[in-house]
Order: sequence, then structure tokens, then C-alpha cells
Amino acid sequence: MQSEKLNDTVDTGMLIHQSVYAKKLRPLLPPAAFQPDSSKLVIMFINMGILLLGWGIAERLNQWPIYLLWLYLPLALIMGNSIVTVGFFAHDFMHGSVNKKSRITYNIISFLGFAMMFMPPTQWKYVHNIVHHGQTNYLEDPDRNYLYQQPNSWGKWIHNFFAPALDNPSWLLIVGLPASWLFHQFCHLSSILLFNKKSVDYVPAAFTVSQKDRLRIALELFAVLCLHFSILFYLEFHPLKIVLGYLLPLAFGHTVAMFYIYTNHLICRMTTVNDPLINSLSLRVPKIVDLLHFNFSYHTEHHIFPSLNSDYYPLVQELIEIHYPGRMNLLTAGEAWQLLMETPRHYKDDVTLTDYSGKVSVNCPLDNSDVMPLG
Repeated sequence: MQSEKLNDTVDTGMLIHQSVYAKKLRPLLPPAAFQPDSSKLVIMFINMGILLLGWGIAERLNQWPIYLLWLYLPLALIMGNSIVTVGFFAHDFMHGSVNKKSRITYNIISFLGFAMMFMPPTQWKYVHNIVHHGQTNYLEDPDRNYLYQQPNSWGKWIHNFFAPALDNPSWLLIVGLPASWLFHQFCHLSSILLFNKKSVDYVPAAFTVSQKDRLRIALELFAVLCLHFSILFYLEFHPLKIVLGYLLPLAFGHTVAMFYIYTNHLICRMTTVNDPLINSLSLRVPKIVDLLHFNFSYHTEHHIFPSLNSDYYPLVQELIEIHYPGRMNLLTAGEAWQLLMETPRHYKDDVTLTDYSGKVSVNCPLDNSDVMPLG
């Protein structure tokens, strides 16, 4: 056993492709870890029920005395958590870890799961499953930091304005975090629907889709907007009902999602080889948070086994610590956020972060700068 551990760690100074980790660790996991777990559908429907209940109560908020309106705030936050939980469920569902994909259930459930995130499922398939997982935190990854060398486009400027960074005041994040998800969506949707070219310069990395899927994304987006309009219609376009029953839950849900997204990769170095132990970050969060969010904090583990039943990510982490000790990035949520706020948000090179003007440069706090490509 001791010699086996040594063999696993002799290449710690080299980048290792995701497939190598998967090949090594897969035989050490139980077969059940790779079987779809349809019981998680129940959690999705419970959270959708919470949203429906919240909107049903919100419809009567105009009848409440003003001094009692604060009682709705806890429900609005619970609804916000349901929005992000349903989104994380859809994330796992589209990776195939919930049930076998039949066309009807796949289309309906993925649509419902991502609707409150304004995400057409076909767009998610491209931006996340195909491009992000295939080119994690490198030039082709649409979820990476902007490069300093990229044109100073309006997209890059707004990202610089909203993102948690050394040169951004903390109070700005009250607006920046909930707005960042919608901004991210607007940029990529407009890039696909209006141009569908890799030369689009206002996104971190543009990608293209087939013409058939481009039309599909447009139709799905229309359906998503119709769903949101129907919610507003049900709330009678009443300002109080919309603010408490619609905007506040959305803002909280999108904020939680962006917290995970910002910490997943943006303080890690870029890598020319898709090495999830180097280019990704897992978080330590309270167990109740992992329970509510399908272990989404185990992000490095997810990048090794995208379709794994998320219940087994803690076991994957244990195996990583045994066979690749000290290699993976693992921080508490507070530590990760502090590093985001202490560093600028643009890549000067693979291991250096810089600000919008290029005047401040610091090493990526999780740069693993001694790690070189394998071979």
C-alpha cells in the first residue's frame, strides 16, 4: 500500500489529465456510485412545491398589514434557496446522475430545473457539459476570468465592475452578485443567438452551436420568458408582490449560485491540461448546506466524475487525499471568499492575476506554480 501511494504522488510536479484520475479512482468506488439515483426527483418536486407555495402566499401580500410584511422575508429566502437547489438538481440531472434520459422527461425536467436561472437547457449542455468540462479554466472555457490581453469590451468592463476583487468595494457586491448571473446569461445568449461565432470578444471565451440547437435555444428562452411572465401575471404586476415574492427570491438564489461559481475556479491558475486538482477548488461548508445543495461544494470531485451520484463525492475526496495527498485545492467557504476579495479578476498569464488596468499583478493564490504539463 505504501509503495502504491508513492507511485501515485511521484508526478505531483506535473499536470495530470482528468481521465487519469478517473481511471485510477473509479475501481475504488462502489458500482452504486455510477448508477442514476431517481430518488432525488423527490427533492426537486419538494422545492418546486415551496416555490408554488411562496407565490401563492405572495399573491395576497397586498392584504397584509404593513407591519407584518417582514414575516414573509424568511419564506422569500427559503424560496431563493429552492431556486438554487432546483438549479443544482438540473445540473446533476443533465450530467446523467439522476435517471436514464428519456426524451420527454429530459426536456421537461431540465427546462423546469433551469427556468428560474433563465438558462435554456440546450445552452447549458454546450456551455457547461461540453465546453467548460472539456476546457476547464483555459482559453476555451467560457467560465474563466477574462484575460488582460483581451479587448476592453463592455462585457469585460461590467464583469470587472461586478466581480469580487481587490479593487471592488464590498458594498458593491450587494448588487453585483445577484446581477452577475443575469449578466453572464445575457452575454452568452446574445453571443449565441446574434452571432454564433468564436470571434465574439465581449465574453471570456465564445463558443458556437449548431444551427438546429441555436433555434432550440431561442425557443427554450422564449418558453422561459413566458414562464416568468406568467409568474408576474399571477402576482398581478403588483410592486410589493413582485419585490418580495419574485425579485427577492431570485436575487438570493442567483447570489448563492454565483458564490459557488466565483469560488469554483477563479482563484485557481489556468492549465493547458485539464487537471481538476489544480484548476478547480472544493469548499468546506456546513453539512446542512451540502445536504441542501447536492454536495455542490465538492467541485473538484465533480470535475473528475461529472456523472457520479453526488452522494459519493465525499468518498472521492477521501480517495484523493489518500492517493494524491496535498495536491487538490480545498478551502473553507470563508477562506475562498477572502482570497477572491484580495486578488484582481483578470489573468495576466497562466499563474498571474492582474487588474483591469494591468497595474497590479499578484500570483494566483492557488497557483501551484511548480506544476508543469505531464510529458
